[in-house]
Amino acid sequence: MGNCREEFVRRNTDEKLDEFGGVGKPMGRSPHLTAYQEMEVTMNRIGKLVSDRVFRARFSYNLAVLCLGLAIWGFPGTCSGDELLVGNFFGPGHENILEYNATTGAFIGTFGPVISFPLGGVFGPDGNFYATNSDNDTVLKLNGSTGAVINSTFGSAEDAAGLVFGPTGNLFVVGSTAPGLLSVLNGTTGALITTVDAGGIMNDPEGVTRGPDGNIYVADAGGNDVLKFNGTTGAFMGTFVAPGSGGLIGSRGVAFGPDGNLYVTSFNTNQVLRYDGTTGAFLGVFASATGGCSGLSLPRDLTFGPDGNLFVGSFGSGDIFEYNGSTGACITDFIPAGTGDLGGPTFLAFGEEATTTPVPEPASITLVASALAGLAALKRRLFAAR
Repeated sequence: MGNCREEFVRRNTDEKLDEFGGVGKPMGRSPHLTAYQEMEVTMNRIGKLVSDRVFRARFSYNLAVLCLGLAIWGFPGTCSGDELLVGNFFGPGHENILEYNATTGAFIGTFGPVISFPLGGVFGPDGNFYATNSDNDTVLKLNGSTGAVINSTFGSAEDAAGLVFGPTGNLFVVGSTAPGLLSVLNGTTGALITTVDAGGIMNDPEGVTRGPDGNIYVADAGGNDVLKFNGTTGAFMGTFVAPGSGGLIGSRGVAFGPDGNLYVTSFNTNQVLRYDGTTGAFLGVFASATGGCSGLSLPRDLTFGPDGNLFVGSFGSGDIFEYNGSTGACITDFIPAGTGDLGGPTFLAFGEEATTTPVPEPASITLVASALAGLAALKRRLFAAR
């Protein structure tokens, strides 16, 4: 963020100086000075070179604009990124969504109502959270901050499992049947738009993700492959990862990494496999049950966190393991089994997709107020001089 602010000051300082006949161009900059020090030196030089009252007023006016721009950088972003929601399923009384701190893994509490089989969950573009209940074929809409139920039957999809929003705002819901289905719902109303069966080749599909190309990728567990669908229409586009490629058996979870490649959980071999994000070609085993992650068993869902690391839900052991997002090396048992009653993680969803109302920091408010007051005063000075 600091580099962005310095670049903002440098760019705008040069632009403002250019307005006064290029006064700032020949002065140069020392590589040992920060952008703020450079601006102070430039101001001192200009003060010695120019004494015209109108010029000083105009320069001060533009400097106030820069201060206002810098203050805007002090406002926090609209992404929370401070929570990890986990679907939990391992028997009666253990069927819910659990909330954890995204940085420490500490248990925060139960999120939303009891859901008998929470097989998929995703934050929507509206900041709310959408979860599937595979037992009753429904999609629930929950308040993204509190978990309160907004609509217990937002949409319907047979054996609803993984779900993801497409590039046009429609909601794609996987039906983990045999043969499997992909339902496309209106992202605002939940109304069914279309259902795609991919020619009947899907067999117990579950995980789903949106790719960098805007298309939809589905993990087909029974077919041991990954299928590709059009991100706008839902039309089947073909098999992206060939059946059994790289030893893939039981493809349950899919996620594109920061490197643009596709990562898939191999449920039956306790591995995460990596594939070329453009061609689907096998690149190698990325993560496995080694070191502090030796307990990895029946990996189901996976996702990359705000820090770029990979988090994998170990359905067999009840843990959530963290791996280095670049090397695949085990980092830690991020959420040990039993934490907050976790026993069977089905899906993982970080809160970075949830939008929140930004609240300005006190320092930013003070700086903005000062800049605005200065702007008003300098405008009066400028017009008086004319």
